[in-house]
Amino acid sequence: MSILAEAGSVLPAILSADSWEMSQAFKTNGMWLFGCVITIIGGVIAYYLYRYVPFVERHLERGLSVAAYLVIALIIFWGVIDRFVFSNQWSGSTTVPPFLFMVMAWFACSYNVKLRTHLSFSEFRSKMSPSRQMVVLTMDAVLWFGFCLIAIVTSLRFTVLSATNFQMVDGVDDVMKWWFYILVPIAFALMTGRVFGNWMEDWGNYKSGQPIIKQAVIGGDV
Repeated sequence: MSILAEAGSVLPAILSADSWEMSQAFKTNGMWLFGCVITIIGGVIAYYLYRYVPFVERHLERGLSVAAYLVIALIIFWGVIDRFVFSNQWSGSTTVPPFLFMVMAWFACSYNVKLRTHLSFSEFRSKMSPSRQMVVLTMDAVLWFGFCLIAIVTSLRFTVLSATNFQMVDGVDDVMKWWFYILVPIAFALMTGRVFGNWMEDWGNYKSGQPIIKQAVIGGDV
C-alpha cells in the first residue's frame, strides 16, 4: 500500500470511532503524512484563534496550567490530611497528579513558545544582520514544527493504544488514561499556532525594518 493510500485510510478510521481500526491505521507510515496535514491545520486554527480572540490568546494555556497545578496541590494537600488525620488514603492520590503534571507542563510549554524563552540565543543572534536573523528564526520555526509533528503523531498513537487496551488510571476505577493522553496533541496543536504566530511576527518586523530579535523574559510577556 502506498503512503498516500495509508494516509487516506486514517480519516475513515477516525470517523469510525473504533479504537482498534484507528490503532491499525495509526501504525502505518501514512500517519506521518496525515499528521503533517493535521498539524498544519491545527496550527492555523490555533493561530487565528489567538489572533482574533485576545482573551484566549492571553489566558488559555496559562489558565489550564494553573488549574492543573491547583488540582495537583489540592490532591496532595488533602492526601496528607487524609492519611495523618483520618488514617485513610485515596488510592488515586499518587497516580492522578502525574497525569495532571503532564497536562500542566505541555500547555505551559506552548505558552513559553510564545515568550521565546526556550533556547532563544537572543544575545548572540541580535548581533547578526536582519536577513541572517530571519534565516535562523525560520530554522527555529521549522524545527519547532517538526517537534510538534513528532509529538502529535506519537501521542495520538499512544492515546489510541491506551484506549484499545482500556487502560485505567491506577487506583481509580472510572478514569481512563487516554482522557489525559489526548490533551497532549491538543497542547502541541496550540504550540504549532504559537510557532506560526512567532514567525509571522518576525516576518512582519523584517519587512518593516523593525527590530526582529527581542530579549526574552522568563515568566514575563514580551
